[in-house]
Amino acid sequence: MTSLEAAWRRLAPRRVHGIAAVLLPYRGEGVDWKGFEAHVARTCEAGLDAAVNMDTGFGDLLTPAERETVLDATRGVLGSAVFYAGAYPEGAGDEPTHWHRAIRAVAARGARPVIVQSRAMHALPPDAKAELYAAIAAAAPDGALAFELSPRFAPHGEIWSEETFERILAIAAIRGSKHSSLEREIELRRLTLRDRVRPEYRLYTGNDLAIDLVASGSDYLLGLATFSPASFAARDRALEEGDASFLQRNDALQHLGNVGFREPIPAYKHAAAQFLHLVGHLDGDDIHPRAPRRPGSERILLHDCARRLGLLDDPERAWRERVEPYLGSPPVRTQP
Repeated sequence: MTSLEAAWRRLAPRRVHGIAAVLLPYRGEGVDWKGFEAHVARTCEAGLDAAVNMDTGFGDLLTPAERETVLDATRGVLGSAVFYAGAYPEGAGDEPTHWHRAIRAVAARGARPVIVQSRAMHALPPDAKAELYAAIAAAAPDGALAFELSPRFAPHGEIWSEETFERILAIAAIRGSKHSSLEREIELRRLTLRDRVRPEYRLYTGNDLAIDLVASGSDYLLGLATFSPASFAARDRALEEGDASFLQRNDALQHLGNVGFREPIPAYKHAAAQFLHLVGHLDGDDIHPRAPRRPGSERILLHDCARRLGLLDDPERAWRERVEPYLGSPPVRTQP
């Protein structure tokens, strides 16, 4: 167990590496490529790196060919800029070759692969699991990130044991990992072990319910960051500068995270599409046809989130045009 005192000792201003897991928007049952490309550009213009084909980008629901189309579209937008991309296995087993096509496809676009888990990994003991990650990452010319995902997000996810994490720290080709347990204490233990064993290793929080972990030593690769990349970038600058405005900015973003990532958690992707439509960055809120959705009334809460973040030039107009039409019976409003 991590003591409260030890957790507080970690808090300090620092420069953060921020990566946004980019939403893949849809129009009807097809991808909204114009909206996607604009959102990738907006993400990087804000100062965050983009990660595509992640859980937020419906990577597990896309075919290998569709994922490669996303890679090409992203490279077309970003030119030579770095980006990250989920690398999924092809096949039901645990052979490293099942990941190699995806690793090569990502590397061929000059991007950095994020090794996505499979169900076949779950039964492996720590030594075998680490050996598998090492064999997968060996196909990445410039190394890769690993990814541990709570099954609350997707059934192929698994949170590693501490022994597994320590073994993965020893793999030179794994440059860092995204940790999405949604459990603050587990992540703090990961950070303590990282600092002791391999300080240069990047631990990217995927905890959308505790985004202040960046002040404790985590970097981030967050689905929540796709809701408002510019708001995250402003928060990160405040942290680096030791500016107390970090606290208020983080509070407003955490309010959005608590709304967007309520159960059922996988529906956060529809909340992201609703939010981006509400603030004028998408033409609609369609998502992958097999992905879970939020009700239209979600926009009531998202409108409040956008207002707190200062993202609505005209809150009343946004309410009339992008909230009320999505409600059955308009609710009684208690605040402007």
